Amino acid sequence: MFPVLFGVSVMVFTLGHLMPGDVVMSMLAEAPSFNKQDVEKLRAQLGLDRPLHEQYLVWISGAVRGDLGKSLWKDRPVTDIILERLPVTLEVAVLAMVVSTFLAIVIGVISATRQDTPIDYIVRLLSIGGLSMPEFWIATLIVVFPAIWFGYMAPLHYAPILKDPWANLQQFALPAISLGVRMSAGVMRMTRSQMLEVLRQDYIRTAWSKGLRERAVIYRHALKNALIPVITIMGSQFGSLLGGTVIVESIFNLPGVGRLTLEAIQVRDLTQLQGNVLFLATGFLVINLLVDLSYAWLDPRIRY
Repeated sequence: MFPVLFGVSVMVFTLGHLMPGDVVMSMLAEAPSFNKQDVEKLRAQLGLDRPLHEQYLVWISGAVRGDLGKSLWKDRPVTDIILERLPVTLEVAVLAMVVSTFLAIVIGVISATRQDTPIDYIVRLLSIGGLSMPEFWIATLIVVFPAIWFGYMAPLHYAPILKDPWANLQQFALPAISLGVRMSAGVMRMTRSQMLEVLRQDYIRTAWSKGLRERAVIYRHALKNALIPVITIMGSQFGSLLGGTVIVESIFNLPGVGRLTLEAIQVRDLTQLQGNVLFLATGFLVINLLVDLSYAWLDPRIRY
């Protein structure tokens, strides 16, 4: 994990400084007038006049201690801003995973147990279609079609779940569906293929020969053993959701970490951008670690 985080920190720092534009010019753009001395003075205040290697060492030494620096644009700690926006992104990711898991597991198992039937062909067609449709396209259709056909628009102003649960659910349902439908396609195909492989094993035939009910054979014996590759994909998908909701959050006007990253890019807030990417990369790696540890619970043969 630590070598990967080091590589991510170097990459995001380097790419951030290679981006065209300057945060100082963006900050002074609203001033009635400014000269070269004003630009140099502001760059010195922000620490941007130092050599790049010194800027990196100052930033990474603080990041190791949990201090991601101050936002160049908002003059607030980057960590505080991320923690303010993180609940929104987590809620979108969790709801999208619920939608994806329900669709993928249930439909994938039905497709495998009814192989080469009309239901199986329909499921396989839908899964291929889901893989072909990107999230932003699905999100755009979900926004446009209800507005045209039914005159319905989801609330555009963020409502915290503790203050107004119903408005919060209305606002988060559509982005969760748009992300969950897209994610479920790949998991559905993996669930089907793994279930077909497990159902051909000897211990499954033994379970059938004992006279066990179909539900017990499918869900207690076959599904648990087929879930290891499925959970691997789901874990990586959840990790990617933490930083992959930029466009969806922008479409549905959700103030999450993805939209915060887009805002940081637009105003060239390098400190905020670097902190966001490093924070999300850490979350992705931790989730992958937890997924690896879950293998031992699913399959006792993996335990050391």
